[in-house]
Amino acid sequence: MDSRPLPISHAVFNTMYGTDATLERFAWLGDGMAAAIWRRDTREAVTSYVQPGHHTLSCYLGGGYRTERAGVPGRYGAPQRLCSMPDWHESEWVVRDHLRLLHVYFMPEHFTRRAVLELDREPRELTLADRTYFENPRIVQLCEALVGQSWEDPGQLLRANETTHDALSELLRSQAIVRRDPRLRGGLAPLVRRRLADYIEQRLAQPITLGELAQLACMSEFHLARMFRVSFGMPPSGWVAQRRIERARVLLKAGKLPLQQIAAACGYADLSHFSHRFSKALGAPPGRYRQAVTE
Repeated sequence: MDSRPLPISHAVFNTMYGTDATLERFAWLGDGMAAAIWRRDTREAVTSYVQPGHHTLSCYLGGGYRTERAGVPGRYGAPQRLCSMPDWHESEWVVRDHLRLLHVYFMPEHFTRRAVLELDREPRELTLADRTYFENPRIVQLCEALVGQSWEDPGQLLRANETTHDALSELLRSQAIVRRDPRLRGGLAPLVRRRLADYIEQRLAQPITLGELAQLACMSEFHLARMFRVSFGMPPSGWVAQRRIERARVLLKAGKLPLQQIAAACGYADLSHFSHRFSKALGAPPGRYRQAVTE
């Protein structure tokens, strides 16, 4: 493939786009994630990234044996080697000979919001580590699965989306680090944040109001709304909506309950409302999603 799309909003993609690299495949995967497979054949070239503003996971698929990062002498790329490049990082790469790799682009918020549920941490405390040529068999397995999937139609993209989510969860667990300057101001105390998160998870099937969350946190509604946004990365309504969609995804992947029961279990007024909200979030109705991820 050489009929490349126009540059997108991800700086690392745009940098590669401006080199001699050939773009084999590209897709928006949903949920603010994108993937690209690149191939380069060059005698020698230097590529630099400067604070791209988004995270990138890189998985070498072929070659790279003479590609190295400036400042990391004696270490070279190779198939199944990984790099994590956070939004704040700066790097310079000397690329030689043949190289084929997968890039997964995602925003910092996508990574840190997982911290609340998967690590029970304040999202602002964590960021992606800047790592060059590390190994993680599980992430490699998921990256290779992503490469092996088609990205052409909505159903295939849904499966690719699921695979990418799994890869980023593994990346969070293995490559999350505490920020070097974690001077956090405002936000909720860890105990209060945990109490609110648990309360929401237990009541997704019911209406959840700002008033009851404020009462649980012993704050005014105005103060709770502000502090919640700081600690969770979004307002309470946004967090509840996201958790309902995630609950629905889990139940749909299980493949057992009727859609009406799933709608009720996730707090939607009726099946029509559920279908509308789910389609808006995932790009496909619930039934199509279940078919895609269970077939």
